[in-house]
Amino acid sequence: MNDQHKYKNVISEIPSTAVEVYRMLPEGTRCEVIFNELIMSPSPSRKHQLLLIKLSSLLFQFLEAKQTGTLLSAPFDVYFDQETSVVQPDLFVVLNEDEQIIQENGVYGVPAIIIEIISTNRTYDTKRKRALYEKVGVREYFMIDPKNKKTTLLSLNSNGVYEQTYEETGLLKSGILLFTFSF
Repeated sequence: MNDQHKYKNVISEIPSTAVEVYRMLPEGTRCEVIFNELIMSPSPSRKHQLLLIKLSSLLFQFLEAKQTGTLLSAPFDVYFDQETSVVQPDLFVVLNEDEQIIQENGVYGVPAIIIEIISTNRTYDTKRKRALYEKVGVREYFMIDPKNKKTTLLSLNSNGVYEQTYEETGLLKSGILLFTFSF
């Protein structure tokens, strides 16, 4: 078989946006799209994953008991901004009143709470994702450093701008869900 025509029918149209390219990638590819730019990332660290498991357990039990929302985690797509951005937050909460944004293949809208465990590329979580989450209106954005468990909470003010609500070590405190967890 001629190699020139080997993959002829694999791509029927040339993608015009980063989200279209993203949708063509094999399942499990670690990447996101922010403001129509495709960004690849390595696997998370052991500390990252252990903290993710602990926080997932605490939040899941809380939400199950209170019946106030749904906890989801990466890898599950969250589409923003007329689908020019798609991310896979470490953890996020969709409140019951917004549950219609949860579809079978992703969330199409804005979760109330997003928790990102800071990766080795700190600027990505603290600047790029922060800018996106602020723009689309994520009400609470937690950034947690897995090395020292320093937790920073950014909350949207009445002007739609993030303000740092607190910064503490080993504490997750949500004004939306009215809970405080030590971890």
